[in-house]
Amino acid sequence: MKPRIETINEKKLVGKKLIMSFANYTIGQLWGSFMPRRKEIKNKVSTDLISMVIYKPNHFENFNPENEFVRWAAVEVTDFEDIPIEMETYILANGLYAVFQYKGLSSGSAAFYQNIYSDWIPNSEYQIDNRPHFEVLGEKYKNNDPTSEEEVWIPIKVK
Repeated sequence: MKPRIETINEKKLVGKKLIMSFANYTIGQLWGSFMPRRKEIKNKVSTDLISMVIYKPNHFENFNPENEFVRWAAVEVTDFEDIPIEMETYILANGLYAVFQYKGLSSGSAAFYQNIYSDWIPNSEYQIDNRPHFEVLGEKYKNNDPTSEEEVWIPIKVK
């Protein structure tokens, strides 16, 4: 497991968000409400979908499946003109990320993330930074397909 390390520029996102926890994981509800309306969003940068998570600062230190976080279903846009009703905006600040490639079913992702947080990060020169985590669901992403591919972006800073 070797990520590429990348610094991103600020990104403007438009989408929908829900508060959830791993114990009450309502991601299907979130994407189910977003996907039928994504074409209403103007000025998209690409066809990529962004699945973003905003954790509380101590989420990983005191992990509990009941801890709540904010999950977004979004797309990147050039500006915030003509935002569809019931959608929101978010500015993802620039910063340093470790970018991992994930291939497979979403049901297999728990072990993948466990490896990142309990093996790669502790043994790297980085630590998790308190910024949003996100996945880029690009053209190789296929929901519920073992050949699906996505990029996992973990916010980091030098230890």
